Amino acid sequence: CFYAHILWLLMSYWKIHIVFALCIVVSAKIGISHPDRVVETNTLSSVPPPDITYTLSIPETTMNFQHEVILQNNQRAGFLIGDGAGVGKGRTVAGIILENYLKGRKKALWFSVSNDLKYDAERDLQDIHAPNIQVHALNKITFPYGDTATSEGVLFATYSALIGESQAGGQHRTRLKQILDWCEPGFDGVIIFDECHKAKNATSTKMGKAVLDLQNKLPLARVVYASATGASEPKNMIYMSRLGIWGEGTPFRTFDDFLHAIEKRGVGAMEIVAMDMKVSGMYIARQLSFSGVSFRIEEISLDDDFKLVYNKAAKLWAEALAVFMQAADELCMSSRKSLWGQFWSSHQRFFKYLCIAAKVRCLVELAKKELEAGKCVVIGLQSTGEARTREVLDENDGHLDRFVSAAEGVFQSLVLKHFPSEKQRREKGAGNKRKRESCCVLVSLSIHSIDFRFHPFLARLEEMKQGLLNKIAELGKELPLNTLDELIDKFGGPEQVSEMTGRKGRVVRRSDGSVQYESRAEQGHTIDQINIKEKDRFMNGEKLVAIISEAASSGISLQADRRVKNQCRRVHMTLELPWSADRAIQQFGRTHRSNQVTAPEYIFLISELAGERRFASIVAKRLESLGALTHGDRRATESRDLSKYNFENKYGTKALDKITKAILGQIESKVPPPNDYPGGDSMFFRGKPVLCIILLRYCNITKFLNRILGLEVHKQNSLFQYFTDNFDYLIEKDKKEGKYDMGILDLAPGNDQIYEETQEKFLTAGNPQDGQVILYKVTVQGQEHNMIIYKPNIGKQAQTESLDNLQQKYHKVTPEEAQDIKLSSEDLTCMHVSCRNGRCKKVEEGQECLMGTRLRQYHMLCGALLRVWKRVSDVVADITNSSILQIVRLKTKDSSKQVGESTR
Repeated sequence: CFYAHILWLLMSYWKIHIVFALCIVVSAKIGISHPDRVVETNTLSSVPPPDITYTLSIPETTMNFQHEVILQNNQRAGFLIGDGAGVGKGRTVAGIILENYLKGRKKALWFSVSNDLKYDAERDLQDIHAPNIQVHALNKITFPYGDTATSEGVLFATYSALIGESQAGGQHRTRLKQILDWCEPGFDGVIIFDECHKAKNATSTKMGKAVLDLQNKLPLARVVYASATGASEPKNMIYMSRLGIWGEGTPFRTFDDFLHAIEKRGVGAMEIVAMDMKVSGMYIARQLSFSGVSFRIEEISLDDDFKLVYNKAAKLWAEALAVFMQAADELCMSSRKSLWGQFWSSHQRFFKYLCIAAKVRCLVELAKKELEAGKCVVIGLQSTGEARTREVLDENDGHLDRFVSAAEGVFQSLVLKHFPSEKQRREKGAGNKRKRESCCVLVSLSIHSIDFRFHPFLARLEEMKQGLLNKIAELGKELPLNTLDELIDKFGGPEQVSEMTGRKGRVVRRSDGSVQYESRAEQGHTIDQINIKEKDRFMNGEKLVAIISEAASSGISLQADRRVKNQCRRVHMTLELPWSADRAIQQFGRTHRSNQVTAPEYIFLISELAGERRFASIVAKRLESLGALTHGDRRATESRDLSKYNFENKYGTKALDKITKAILGQIESKVPPPNDYPGGDSMFFRGKPVLCIILLRYCNITKFLNRILGLEVHKQNSLFQYFTDNFDYLIEKDKKEGKYDMGILDLAPGNDQIYEETQEKFLTAGNPQDGQVILYKVTVQGQEHNMIIYKPNIGKQAQTESLDNLQQKYHKVTPEEAQDIKLSSEDLTCMHVSCRNGRCKKVEEGQECLMGTRLRQYHMLCGALLRVWKRVSDVVADITNSSILQIVRLKTKDSSKQVGESTR
């Protein structure tokens, strides 16, 4: 057996010594139930984990996890813990460390996202009665080490430490070198990659590459990946090299082969991967039940004053774009990629600040109602606006007497730092050997020898730049203030709000109404400790409003833990979505508990601004593809009502192409523009110059959703509506034609009865262990009033018909009218026997034919499908000219659940 994995979760009402079987619920009968309801997805729950063959060394008050298999690349196999927030990943990890410690492996590495989480690691070890295992912070150890106190135990470090360097220098200069020296040669202890999603860009970031490098240099280490969002997309799994899914001895020679195979099979493919991983003993993923949890989307309407300010900002950005382009043209800038990168990045951040500000008033009103109802509030955002605050402080010699606008700062910073200049032109064009003749005079100029006051050309550029700055300053008087400072002020100041962010200071209002800047640090506490202190105040009920940013979106628990004083129901309001779904899910997990009394309420606030769908789209796209690896199939995400915001797919690309060509007059659109657009269709299609700015050449969905932020409110909403109408039209068209990928389908929904007829088992050689696939033959007997129509000589029709429609279209004939047609009411009599003089070619050849009967027959392939995917695809392709099989789930009449690939 690859893993004998009894993973105990230790959590009780008052005493933390409960045992709970993590992935062997079917196999193990010991342990006390988790205090909350814990569930798996439909797909994962349909397959069992491997049998248990391991004997624990530690008492039954703790837990075990053992790595026993060496992969064919001579590295020890690893394991992925994909449990959601609240299930107990921390205590599971602590138990793994304790089991190995008792086996004589006295050293372990524990990587996480923040140094603050070292205290959580110590708590988890204490909770499983292992306080003798010391946790050492890497940033506190002096190398070369000689202190026996740090020669064993847990070395705790952040992922950023993997790419850090020590100030001490010498042979231990890099942190990675220090870690490897501490482990010593032949290290076979545990490496915990907690919150391992931080390493998802393993091929493009130093941090990700360092995670892979560490695993390669310690081949015998017992690697454990732990994250609720470790594999939200297959491409993000590349750092999980120890799972043995790709590489030597597997069906996928390289990670790219694996990635191509998964992406080729559509939405449901990751569910199959997850099932295969669980069956193979390398993965478990459970979550707290959503029983009692509520989720709703609040769409915020904009008041007229805000629309006026937004429209002014949109016009000024359009003017700024024209000025930037004119300046770049006059300078003959040969390379403008960096310039436009900075421009559109600032453009996006500016309007995101406005989108957030549009929702503040409504959020405060909703939050105060919840507080009055005896609940507490957690507000999630990402942008703190600290950079702008620090800039204003520097400009005023450390003094600040007003709240600042982060949006204004973004715009000003763009113009001040990145407005086209002669210096930029010379730096960017230095490597360009072919220079334009019209720019020769400028090439000879030295920036250091020019007096801007007396050179007409450069003076004109400076005048253009200053003109923009003046207009930005004027607009800044109307722009909204920094959202975080404004929220704290409206809820009564820092005394009433627990702020858990990464910023060092904030702007607050004094009792006399004046405003000042203050540090977040408190006497006796460093700035690194203040988030933990604020968390304790919220959990103790001293403060009933908490505001968290990304700095507090991993590891920190704010749920109604039964051990804390604050048992008020959490209302988690998302004011600003993170840039990725991984981070969004991590943030939601801070408050999730399924206890009926204290189950949280989630409120996602989104304004009527069409451009804000860009941020919802990022998360919706990931949520729709999360699969079982992050707790949710397609049906589950749709119930949370975010999938409608996912436009980053092939339908979004086609819709964008169609609206672009329609507006430019290249094609005639089958979808009419919004009927409420001022001036009607003619005015809508007249805005080609604006559209050309928004829809630049090679524009993709991401750019489109970013750029429409810069349109006036009514224009962006109408353009977006036109886009979504085309998007919906294309999906509906594919559904009618049977081309739409529905992900995992229920084979026979409703009242249909499913009977398992036969099953054949096939053993498959595998890595890290052998497995099996099972070929099921099932029969479905229809019970619904929706009918599938089969016509003689034509066969099955794509569209089903209701009984009412059939009765309107057709009438029952008399025997005399149908005297030449032989009818049969037997289920197993095919339509050919009824309609072709009693003859059926298949039946005559000794084959079975169910064409036109009430019985439908399917073949399903279940089990370790990853190992046979390619072979099955090749066989199916030879028969059907298509290598794609539909992934389905079913539940037979005897309540047996199956998920696999199906064909008729």
